[in-house]
Amino acid sequence: MRHNVSVTKKIDTALKELTKALEKHAQIVGLKPVPQKKAGRAAAELRSAAATYANIVEAKTGQTNPFIDFLDAATIASLVHERDELAKRTAAEKAASEGSATQ
Repeated sequence: MRHNVSVTKKIDTALKELTKALEKHAQIVGLKPVPQKKAGRAAAELRSAAATYANIVEAKTGQTNPFIDFLDAATIASLVHERDELAKRTAAEKAASEGSATQ
């Protein structure tokens, strides 16, 4: 059971940092007018804290990133299609350059 306590401590610490970053971000973007530099820094801190939390959860529990479903199905499909098209284009360019190199 000692192992679970250690896992919980790491996750709890990451959660506290994520909560702190989220609260700071909310406070800054709630200002009128929103200070852009501060908002940018707070957003970067929030993204970093979220990534740290997700990485710790995945490393310690095997659970996937809890933030991964932020993309809707249409966006995911579009990104997959774009990735596949880029891979095809890269393969075609590579084949063309190899073909011209042998001539």
